[in-house]
Amino acid sequence: MAEFKVIRADEGEVEVSSGPLTRVAGISQSLTGAQGIHMAIGSVPPGSKSTPHTHVNCETALYVLRGHGRFLIGEGLSESIEVGPGDYIFVPPGALHQPINDHPTEVWEMIVCRNSPVEIVEEYVP
Repeated sequence: MAEFKVIRADEGEVEVSSGPLTRVAGISQSLTGAQGIHMAIGSVPPGSKSTPHTHVNCETALYVLRGHGRFLIGEGLSESIEVGPGDYIFVPPGALHQPINDHPTEVWEMIVCRNSPVEIVEEYVP
């Protein structure tokens, strides 16, 4: 049986990046033994973007803490949606998306939650 745990701010687990987008997990299978949830802080540096991709096996929920960005979504990444502090984003399994931070100096930071302890990502190649 899993036990109650507190993961301190300096105990996060650095995850694999998607381009310059980085994630530091606080709730993960390896840190807590979680089986059905994962939680991290994702950061997109100024003037950068992640690679276009889909999450094959999980739903993802995002909450924008600070900064502004946009997501390219849809077939061929043809649609752009802008987001900012306080916005919630739902990414269903298989939804093509690419987070982009166009701001020259502002970091875009989000809480990232998913309903699987391990994420399977497929990179999009046009």
